[in-house]
Amino acid sequence: MLPPVKRYPNPEDGGGHAAVPGAGAANGPEPGPPGAAAELPSVREHTWRRLDTGFAGGARNMAVDEAILQQHAAGAVPPTLRFYGWQPPAVSIGYFQSMAGEVDRDACRRLGIGWVRRPTGGWAILHHMELTYSVVVREELLPGGVLETYRALAQGLLTGLRSLGAPAELSALPAAHPAEMNTSACFEHPSQYELVVGGRKLVGSAQTRKQGTILQHGAILLDIDYDLTFAVLRLSPEERTRQAALLRRRAVGLQEALGRRVTWEEARDAVAAGFAQALGLRLQTSELIAPELAGVQVLEREKYGNPEWNERK
Repeated sequence: MLPPVKRYPNPEDGGGHAAVPGAGAANGPEPGPPGAAAELPSVREHTWRRLDTGFAGGARNMAVDEAILQQHAAGAVPPTLRFYGWQPPAVSIGYFQSMAGEVDRDACRRLGIGWVRRPTGGWAILHHMELTYSVVVREELLPGGVLETYRALAQGLLTGLRSLGAPAELSALPAAHPAEMNTSACFEHPSQYELVVGGRKLVGSAQTRKQGTILQHGAILLDIDYDLTFAVLRLSPEERTRQAALLRRRAVGLQEALGRRVTWEEARDAVAAGFAQALGLRLQTSELIAPELAGVQVLEREKYGNPEWNERK
């Protein structure tokens, strides 16, 4: 690990996992009105790194996020906005979920879909036709609790999505009927605050904090295969059909919201510009540094690609 630099001194170790609005049950104090600017924390470091790491499998993707967190916490790299995709597609489950209880791994094998446990909380999600983003920033550079920092970062997402023409909102939604809340799919679970279009969820995010550093990552749906989403979860055939029908009412892909095709690259560039505009950032395109690449190898082999991590609950 590189020694800390003066600009990013080593923080004390922290911890904790949280689902944020858009990824399951919200944590933290009762919020005020959505988008109330006066309540949003301000970014204290405006030069961030932008990474486009392309498409990879689930274990590699999660390893990269954590390797970035480790190096930023150590002072080796600036705050980072990363974009990536999933190839092959994969199901990720929240930190506290049970892989055996939530994911039909036999179905995943037949369909060529991977699986991985995230370091963040929240619910299961099939990563398929989506743009995934992650933000890594020290808590002292973006102060506030889970809800406050989520809403601050959501301004970047909102600005980017609106620039594409999507009428996205950070909206308070009514709770679903308990009888409908019997799956563990991320986009099945309405939370108090959601990034929505026409009341249907478009983005699901989750956040964790370690070593005094925030890691938030999330899925921006470009399109949705409603049936495939539930084909990889442990549900009866009848329940899969019923939940797929419910999901059509609760979630929407960006292409449906816009009524046109949106490429991964177009969405990525719009969201990057949205973060820069909304948070006042100077994004510098960069690549992973050598210690990050070394950390990715270790984390992929020993953690995210290891059944002891993925199947431990």
